[in-house]
Amino acid sequence: MYFERPPKRRSPLSYLFVALIGAIIGGIITAYIAPNYLYGKILPLPDIYKQNFPSSTSVQNINISPSDEISTVQAVAKKAMSSVVGITIIQVQRQFIWETEVEGIGSGVIVDSNGYILTNSHVVADGRAKSINVLFENGDTAEGRVLWNDPTLDIAIVKVDARGLPVADLGDSDILEVGEIAVAIGNPLGLEFQRTVTAGVISGLNRSIRTQDGNLMENLIQTDASINPGNSGGPLLNSKGEVIGINTAKVQTGEGLGFAIPINMIKPIIEEVISTGNFETVYMGIYGVEVEVYERQYGVNTGLDSGIIVWEVVEGSPADKAGIRAGDIVVKIDNEYIENMNRLKRVLYRYKIGDRANVTIVRDGRYIDVDLVFSHAR
Repeated sequence: MYFERPPKRRSPLSYLFVALIGAIIGGIITAYIAPNYLYGKILPLPDIYKQNFPSSTSVQNINISPSDEISTVQAVAKKAMSSVVGITIIQVQRQFIWETEVEGIGSGVIVDSNGYILTNSHVVADGRAKSINVLFENGDTAEGRVLWNDPTLDIAIVKVDARGLPVADLGDSDILEVGEIAVAIGNPLGLEFQRTVTAGVISGLNRSIRTQDGNLMENLIQTDASINPGNSGGPLLNSKGEVIGINTAKVQTGEGLGFAIPINMIKPIIEEVISTGNFETVYMGIYGVEVEVYERQYGVNTGLDSGIIVWEVVEGSPADKAGIRAGDIVVKIDNEYIENMNRLKRVLYRYKIGDRANVTIVRDGRYIDVDLVFSHAR
């Protein structure tokens, strides 16, 4: 006998599953396939799209092309690479009764075709290096000697006997803006990684950091371009391949923080050393101490947050001729505030012998402006 099998009843869950799949497919068609491939081509564009999206003539298009940035960095590296040198030194260090020779490695940049090289003072052991060897891009080497250096500024100029060297273009660090491209070239981990190129942006301006020896360095350029100890003395470059700073330090407690000395601070030094073989800082003729130190040592309150208290004025010096006396507090020179002795020294680098400056002092609680003419140190 033949029995007809009764139809199988479907579970309500199966209908729910089919409905869910249909909704997903419909959503994809509505949200992606229709706007991109059907509307305006096969199907007419719905009014909702016309209302919510303005016409192409009113939309501001912002195009970012990674290839543009890459080619800029490549062009900068190609332009500046030949002017970057490696510097190795031998320094004698005394330990108890023994003397040991220690090797140091850094970077430098050629600033004059007749063998003048800009680097950091600490790269050449602050002028105490026993020997200095300079390695050029073509593999040639030359013995170098320090013409001038200043540990406070952390700048040195090394001279080699050479002619016709490739020279780096110097830019203008006074017009830098945060966000600009910054390219660093140097020897981050020794000569086996010589002329390594790292790129980033200008992260900050007018930064101040305190180095391991306690020296306060001010008005520095901050960049996120990777800078390691061997990069010291190498150039920081802008998008035109111009030197805008000399890499000088890296904060060891944080990644992505590199610093460079602005090139405009160094230009007068370079020019004078090339012209005369030396750079002579202008002379004020005062001995002094920071207000903060003075107040802490003697328990007095000057009423000022910063400045230099004059201990002694050298007879016949520019300060003496300007009428500055012991006990005066120097607070400003030509609108540049003088917070400490390092700041005073850096400000004086901007002046040449014979230049005039307006010096603001505080005497008996009153602010007084005096006219000072800089001269040679005695």
